Amino acid sequence: METYDLIVIGGGPGGYVAAIAAAQSGLKVACIDKRKNLGGTCLNVGCIPSKRLLYSSELYQNVTDEMHHHGIEINVPKFNLSKMMEGKEEAISKLTNGVEFLFKKNKIQHIVGLASLEKDKIVKVNEKRYKAKNIIIASGSYPTQLKNIEIDEEVIVSSTGALNFKKIPKKLAVIGAGYIGLELGSVWNRLGSEVTVIEFANTIVPSMDLDIANTFHNELKKQGINFLLSSEVTKAEIRSNKVHLNVKSIKDKKESKLVFDKALLAVGRMPKTDGLGLEEVGIKITDKGHIVVNHFYKTSIDGIYAIGDVIEGPMLAHKASMEGQVVIDIITGKNGQVNYDAIPSVVYTSPEVAWVGKTQQELDKYKINYKVGKFQFSSNSRSKVSGNTTGMIKVYSHFGSDKILGAHIIGNHAGEMIGEFVVSIEMGATAEDLALICHAHPTLSESIKEAASLAAYGQTIHS
Repeated sequence: METYDLIVIGGGPGGYVAAIAAAQSGLKVACIDKRKNLGGTCLNVGCIPSKRLLYSSELYQNVTDEMHHHGIEINVPKFNLSKMMEGKEEAISKLTNGVEFLFKKNKIQHIVGLASLEKDKIVKVNEKRYKAKNIIIASGSYPTQLKNIEIDEEVIVSSTGALNFKKIPKKLAVIGAGYIGLELGSVWNRLGSEVTVIEFANTIVPSMDLDIANTFHNELKKQGINFLLSSEVTKAEIRSNKVHLNVKSIKDKKESKLVFDKALLAVGRMPKTDGLGLEEVGIKITDKGHIVVNHFYKTSIDGIYAIGDVIEGPMLAHKASMEGQVVIDIITGKNGQVNYDAIPSVVYTSPEVAWVGKTQQELDKYKINYKVGKFQFSSNSRSKVSGNTTGMIKVYSHFGSDKILGAHIIGNHAGEMIGEFVVSIEMGATAEDLALICHAHPTLSESIKEAASLAAYGQTIHS
């Protein structure tokens, strides 16, 4: 029986990062994944393909709607969906091959198959058994399903199916107004679909700062996306290759019957632990299926750890990667920890939305005294010359210490700019610290300085 210092179950952003970090620390490592291509959901059917389609569709929309504002005249543009899909597959191939190269470079054994745990830290794959001193479970997650909606990946699809439409659906229902639903809804809206988002809550992306969420909602409506908030899908049927949905209003209980060409079910994700043999070896899980770990990511079995989507916390690729690196530090006797107040979130629509730290709802709920600085991009010079003046930056700082508690951005390149706030929270910076930093002119990042000045002093130069 082959023996390893570490076996990692799952080759996604948490698993492959942990495997590489472990190999670089001198451990003998194997990584098991059901896919031949490494990278997990993120690289194969999640973050990467969706961002490629978002970028491609945004380029098309810019050509059709924006170029004439800059004196660029183009005859009626056309898009080639099959070429867009080829570009998506090429991006996936390059990145997954890149991870495979890193495995070979670091002498990591890549085992393809479904893993199940046995006692004494033995892992069974394809009728073969492997033993390890330590095991990391990083098996990821899968799309949440609803009892009254059956996914067939042809007409009613998960995010995987929505990344592979062969033609543009004339009418697309998106059930769920979270990251995934809004991103993929934006892709197909830009390419010509009539998109209707159906959401049980009374706001989109409930984890988002409410002020930002309301602005975001209004911007998406301007782009032609329809919303049915406080609404529930009570029935879904496929008839004559169409989706027939019964949608009930939570407020007045009225029910409407709507017909779509396709429906995307995007109501979240669930930890993927089925078939791992967790109960058989005594690993505890929560009622929602998450693996129970302590603050060292140890499960109830000594020497077995869990990270990423299978444990509680935001289901984000970069969060899983951080946990992967930290667990290797712990296993190898170093200090390792993740600051969960400094984990950024990004929605890659147009405009982008990004945030880190506390929302206003959380600060009010816990009765934390805070100051707020809000700066609109309409007052930023770089925004004006580009013509993209939509959005704002909001900063929350502690009323007493002035330390930054949270930051929220809606606008172009929000996902890049949020990094400054992530560093600020990690380093314990104050709003005044950011207000005193010289930012290049003209840049969008100047708005960070302006918003921080408003939080620190209650005033700034350009608003």
